[in-house]
Amino acid sequence: MGKILVIDDNRAVCESMVSLIRRIGHDTATAYSLEDGFEQAVADTFDVVLLDVNLPDGNGLDLLPKLKKIISPPEVIIITGAGDPDGAELAIRTGAWDYIEKTASAQKMMLSLIRAMLFRQEKATRKPTVALKKHGMVGNSAPMNACLDFLAQAAGIGANVLVTGETGTGKELFSRAIHENSDRSAMRFVVVDCAALPATLVESVLFGHVKGAFTGADKAQEGLIKHADRGTLFLDEVGELSLSVQKAFLRVLQERSFRPVGGKVEFRSDFRLIAATNRNLDRLVRDGGFREDLLFRLKTLTLNLPPLRERPEDIKDIAGHYITRLCEHHGMETKGVSSEFYEMLHAYTWPGNVREMINALEKAIVTGKNEHKLLPVHLPTEIRAHSARSAVGIKKSPTGDADTTGLSVQALPTYKELREKTEKKYLQNLIANANGNIKTACSISDLSRSHLYSLLKKYNIGKSFITHS
Repeated sequence: MGKILVIDDNRAVCESMVSLIRRIGHDTATAYSLEDGFEQAVADTFDVVLLDVNLPDGNGLDLLPKLKKIISPPEVIIITGAGDPDGAELAIRTGAWDYIEKTASAQKMMLSLIRAMLFRQEKATRKPTVALKKHGMVGNSAPMNACLDFLAQAAGIGANVLVTGETGTGKELFSRAIHENSDRSAMRFVVVDCAALPATLVESVLFGHVKGAFTGADKAQEGLIKHADRGTLFLDEVGELSLSVQKAFLRVLQERSFRPVGGKVEFRSDFRLIAATNRNLDRLVRDGGFREDLLFRLKTLTLNLPPLRERPEDIKDIAGHYITRLCEHHGMETKGVSSEFYEMLHAYTWPGNVREMINALEKAIVTGKNEHKLLPVHLPTEIRAHSARSAVGIKKSPTGDADTTGLSVQALPTYKELREKTEKKYLQNLIANANGNIKTACSISDLSRSHLYSLLKKYNIGKSFITHS
């Protein structure tokens, strides 16, 4: 028996759904607002959430990403009284199991629910044969656990993988872990730094060359693609490849064969491909800087690594792990850590993500080499300066609450009001700057077409001056 949460402000719909669900043997709970629904989803464990779109306190699609980030996230089926193609696309892209109009038959709704439940049961009984080799990937937050689940899935199959994320989020670390947890782990993990490939020798480096192929080629040289045979080829910063190399590489992916520079014989290489980038490849495709057909080949499976600021609950574990490793590396006993040190780590935004944190921790350990405990003073100046700047001007209200400079608590808008006002103004300026052209607006804002349509609809920004080309 599973547990299903129905979130819908129409009590008649809730009662009808509850009746149908209980007939097929599952337990149910109901909520009539986004706030109540999210509180119940966090407090309890649900297999499936049936989520309405139009609710008194907001759009159900806005709750979907939050539901996917909780521990043991449920499958989410969107139910709506007024189907919207852009909303349907947005829901599926955000991780919904299904998108169903309320006018659909009860049989269709229950069939989708049954399939979601079967998927949950199969996933729950699917156990890995061995523990994952994490290789320094630390954290137990919901975003991190989702990445580890992906790692386990990707390691068990041979499909191409595209790993995206900001600089310093650990793209190579995760890519190497996929390789080392796969059945190719005994073979090579070959790294190709696409940003550092010499323009004049890029094809020789990748495909190899025969003797005499060009000036200085005094002997035959095996390329990295052949070097990765039966192993994994990792293309780091794949967005930096030139269009000519992208074209050549597309054929290699399709055929798993290549010809060395100056050669006449085709060679085969059975490699598994993992690519990584911190660039938006979809935007590069729109701008003509990346081949769409190659992108389709690269992203059979896609993992987007979250920045450190989106998983702050992992900061203490990451710091503890690397402090121990760095102390060992420098031949020191493991140092204690003050609570103020951890507080400063949590207060910083970490634009360079985990890589920046590791560098900061090493600086602290070296600076405090004669101390038994790490203190804020041992951290790099820019981190302490950020903390000091953030603290300046914070006052106390008469009730003892923190207040911003020169403003009373009562004078501040709510965060939601401020965000919506700012968002609406941005969208109005965006459409004006794009002269009403949706394609141009997507390129400027880096929003998908479906997401942009959803936002325009949310703020009732008129369609009369919008073009869709």
